[in-house]
Amino acid sequence: MTHINVLDPGASPLDYYGFELRRLREAANLTQRQLGEILNYTGSLVGQIETARKVPTVEFSERADAALGTGGLLSRLIGLVLRSQLPAWFREVAELEARATQINTFHTHLVHGLLQTPGYAAAVLGALDRTRLDDRTAARMARQRIFDKSEPPQFWAVISEAALFQETGGSEVMRQQLAHLLAFEGHRHINIQVLPFAAGAHAGSQGSFDAFHFASDPAIVYTEGYSSGHPTANPDTVRDCALRYDHLQAAALSIKDSAGLIRRVMEDRYGEQVA
Repeated sequence: MTHINVLDPGASPLDYYGFELRRLREAANLTQRQLGEILNYTGSLVGQIETARKVPTVEFSERADAALGTGGLLSRLIGLVLRSQLPAWFREVAELEARATQINTFHTHLVHGLLQTPGYAAAVLGALDRTRLDDRTAARMARQRIFDKSEPPQFWAVISEAALFQETGGSEVMRQQLAHLLAFEGHRHINIQVLPFAAGAHAGSQGSFDAFHFASDPAIVYTEGYSSGHPTANPDTVRDCALRYDHLQAAALSIKDSAGLIRRVMEDRYGEQVA
């Protein structure tokens, strides 16, 4: 008799997802192989997801929902599953991102995670540790689903010009990443400004930070160290960072001029010719 791994659906979001996928598949009288063929995946992958040995993707969830007539159950669960794959110390930040009505970010040497392409994210996450890199990259990319909400947050990003020149993942990855940033030009909810080298000394010299604003709760400022995050709602810190952000936005290029600089860097440094 084939041994069937019995999951505890209360153990984790991943276990719950696997338990529900198996329940739905068996209710449809399908084997793992049959479901895999319908979804254009292998039966082995279906089995790995059902036993919580593999993290499902958004695409897998959408296909499975359609094939099994779940009413969108798995697509609703996937956000929780992917968020559970984030480092424990970062999960609170993902919750803040999901609840915020406005997010202001300043980054000195990297493109913010909510603006990263999969290739760029994988390069950042895999710099020192490539274990489960696909799953960790998928978890990071899933955070960007906040922009798909009916009422997404207003997102402002001030990025140091240095981040455009820090060749992360190679020229092709950087071309794709900078093209992705350019795609937001004129976006209703996502605004990108570049702080140029010419700005000299600036209000963000102490480092990167994020500020989360909510409809009714106090604002929270988040800073990050090595493998640790530091959110705070201290009013003095929030006011200080708000002032710093005002100065950073004033020193940064306009949204239009920022796009122009990103385009020039992409053409001159990474060899992409944009019409």
